[in-house]
Amino acid sequence: MDKLRLYTRRYFRNRMAVLGLFIFLALVALAAFGPFAAQWAYDDPDFRHLSTPPGSLHWFGTDDAGHDLFAQTVHGLGRSLIIAVSVSTATSVLSALIGVGAALYGGMAERVILILIHFLLAIPTFLLISLLVSDSGGDWKVLIVVLIAFGWMYPARVIWSLALSIKENDYVRAARYMGVSRARTVVRHIIPNIGSLIIIQFTLGIVVTIGSETALSFLGLGVQPPDVSLGTLLSVGAAGIESAPWQFYIPALTLTLLTVSMAFIADGLRDALDPHSQSGGRA
Repeated sequence: MDKLRLYTRRYFRNRMAVLGLFIFLALVALAAFGPFAAQWAYDDPDFRHLSTPPGSLHWFGTDDAGHDLFAQTVHGLGRSLIIAVSVSTATSVLSALIGVGAALYGGMAERVILILIHFLLAIPTFLLISLLVSDSGGDWKVLIVVLIAFGWMYPARVIWSLALSIKENDYVRAARYMGVSRARTVVRHIIPNIGSLIIIQFTLGIVVTIGSETALSFLGLGVQPPDVSLGTLLSVGAAGIESAPWQFYIPALTLTLLTVSMAFIADGLRDALDPHSQSGGRA
C-alpha cells in the first residue's frame, strides 16, 4: 500500500497525465451512459433529416442515411474501447507469460519462441490481418482474435530481454534452489517485478489497437455496418468532408481525444513507476 500511495502521488504530480486520465474517464462515461441520453438509437434513421448539421434535435447532426451522429459516435466509441481493452489485456498477459517463460526455461523452448517471434515480426502483419478479417463479415469478435494473435510478439520480445537479467537475481535463484517450479516462479516472482513495464505496455497497447482497428474499419476490413466503430464513422465521414464536415470531424475529434489521453496516461505511468524519473517530482 505504501508503494501504491507513492506511485499515485507521483502520477498526480504530472498535470498532463491527470488531464489524460480525466479525458479518458469522461470518454468511458460517455460510452457507458451516452446511449441513455441519446434521443435516437444508433441504427434508427430519421428520414426527415438526412445529412443535417448539429442542432437541438440531433446534437451532432445526422449522416446521409439519417442516423443520429451522437448516438453513432457513442456506440462507435464504446465498440472501439471494447476492442482496444480486450486486445491490449490479452496481448499483455500473453506477452508476459511467453516472454518471461522463454527467458526462464531457456534451451530449445527459448530458441523456438524467439524464432517464431522474429519470423512474425519480419512479415507484414497488417497485410495478414487484413486478409484474415476481410471474410469475417465485419464481426468485431473475429477482429479481436486476429489482433491478439498478431499483437503479442513485440511486447514479448521486450519482456524477454528484461527477464533475462531478472532471472539472475538472488530471489529467483533462491526460489529455484528451494524447489519452486518454473511456472510458479514466473507467476509469483518475475512477472510482479516487471509489472510497471506490463502496465505501460497495456496503456500503449490500447493506443496501438485503436489505431489498427480504425485503419482496418476505415478501409472496410474491420467493423462494418450496421455495426459502427470510430473507424467506420471516419470512413463514411471522409466521403462527404466538404459537403457535411461534421460527419468526419466529430468522430475524428473523439478519436484524437481518446488516443492523446491514453498517451498522456502512459507517459504519467512511466514517470510514476520509474524510480529514476524526476518528471513526477521527488517522493
